[in-house]
Amino acid sequence: MAGSEVPTVVGSVEELMDVLFSRSGAGHGLRAAASLRRSFPYDKELQVAGLVHGLGRPEPTARALRPLLGERVARLVRMAAPAPGETRGPGPGARVEADVEALRLAVDAGRGSGGGDAGVLEDWRPVLELVAAGAYDRTG
Repeated sequence: MAGSEVPTVVGSVEELMDVLFSRSGAGHGLRAAASLRRSFPYDKELQVAGLVHGLGRPEPTARALRPLLGERVARLVRMAAPAPGETRGPGPGARVEADVEALRLAVDAGRGSGGGDAGVLEDWRPVLELVAAGAYDRTG
């Protein structure tokens, strides 16, 4: 894996764990995921999006993770970084917007906190495996 980008396709949870372990900023993702786990304990896809959101540029990261973690996680990763000049308002995608807003708030909160209660990366392996297996798919 060259540079700071995610591989073109992340094919397994083991490969994703390697990518996460290789990132010096993984603590930020841990803090965001832990915040989402507290606020949305049953929404594992949202939590995983918080964990992986900062692995690289949003669009390539989303493409690389989509085959493993599914469409919803990929969409959240892609949408977590607001586009320049973006405006939001109520509309047909209100649930998606609420999910994106929750993710953005957790990401912002994770930037400033010490993260003492964020846990360790290895704790997320079972959640990643279940999301990868489709056990928490909320796209339907």
